[in-house]
Amino acid sequence: MHLSTVNEWIAWIESIHITEIELGLDRVKAVGASLGVLTPSCPVIIVGGTNGKGSTVAGLEAIYRAAGYRAGTFTSPFLFKLNEEVRIDGIIARDEEFCAAFAKIEAARGDISLTPFEFYTLAALLIFQTYPLEVLILEVGLGGRLDAVNIMDADVAVVTTISIDHVSYLGSTREQIAYEKAGIFRQGKPAICGDFIPPSTLTGYAATIVAPFFCQGQNFHFEVNPQDWSWHCTISPNTSAADYEHLPFNTLVAQNMSTVLMAITLLQPRLPVPRDAIDKGLTAVNLPGRIQILAGPVTEIYDVSHNPAAVALLADRLAHLPCSGKTHAVFSMLADKDIAESIKNISSQIDIWYTAPLTGKRAATTEQLQQAFQQADVGNVKFFSSILEAYDQAASSAAQGDRIIVFGSFHTVADVLDSVNPSSRGMSVR
Repeated sequence: MHLSTVNEWIAWIESIHITEIELGLDRVKAVGASLGVLTPSCPVIIVGGTNGKGSTVAGLEAIYRAAGYRAGTFTSPFLFKLNEEVRIDGIIARDEEFCAAFAKIEAARGDISLTPFEFYTLAALLIFQTYPLEVLILEVGLGGRLDAVNIMDADVAVVTTISIDHVSYLGSTREQIAYEKAGIFRQGKPAICGDFIPPSTLTGYAATIVAPFFCQGQNFHFEVNPQDWSWHCTISPNTSAADYEHLPFNTLVAQNMSTVLMAITLLQPRLPVPRDAIDKGLTAVNLPGRIQILAGPVTEIYDVSHNPAAVALLADRLAHLPCSGKTHAVFSMLADKDIAESIKNISSQIDIWYTAPLTGKRAATTEQLQQAFQQADVGNVKFFSSILEAYDQAASSAAQGDRIIVFGSFHTVADVLDSVNPSSRGMSVR
């Protein structure tokens, strides 16, 4: 196999497996064992959950880097290019590193078929091996128990929140979904839940495998104050760094940053982090596409919220952000999401909707989007042939003091943000 560019490899990888998603560990674990990537020499944090995974990974990465540790992170999906999924010390992996990793995977897999995500997971682990890293932070792609990332054993496993999403793969209830996400827990290793009300299947699984369990609102707490926030851990794992006052805000959700601090605290014996590094990391953390605000005569807000729970959180944030004029929504979602419920959850914050189908196999069609708005009983919607056309119309219709909200999918945000503000990519390449 002689492919010379990342795009050539991606096109080939996407063509060789019969389906885009096939959950299960046997195939990818066999190839991972052959490549020798399953036993890293540094602590591993695995982050799963329905919403908040990317924010939690970004918070962990920022704090550990502020403390002077070399961190390798694997996160998905990407906004603009595949390289974003793998970062070493905050810098995305180079094209040649991906190409070399893909070539090794192809040589090692034999007749084993791998999905694209399995290829990308193995590539990340291979790239990490080429650097002297001190912590790995890995984001689950889908679910947990059968996700490719779960070929690794977590020293600390985090489940952020549990909501209804990916029902065709994970189940239609929080209990079913929580069981799948709990699969990243390991016997005797700390398990963290950032959800205030974890389903019994999550807590029960942790108890069954004897994983020390730490839950938001029970074992650790946060309090938001007018100018800052505080954090307290009621079960301190033999460390003095379990209480923090006057923590700095950032653009990410405090609930997720609270979960980050629990993971930092649990790993203090192996990766000590001083208070000043926590402040520095929390201040520095930045995640494109998460309540990303571009100021101007018309404020633009970009958010990748792509399921009802995430959209409800966006609606709450919008309610607390002042706007003297109208709110214009540039919106589209994938067909396998609960589009109608997502629209309902934010409709009170939107004055005018501009929508269009995305590109790709999973994109909702115009007819599906129209049906979702009808089900949500939401009017004042304008339909266009592309999301960029929808944005252009919103931008030309908005007056000074109005705001434009672009949301509904990573694809929605990436398509618009890359076109109207390429500098938002803001990525350093090694």
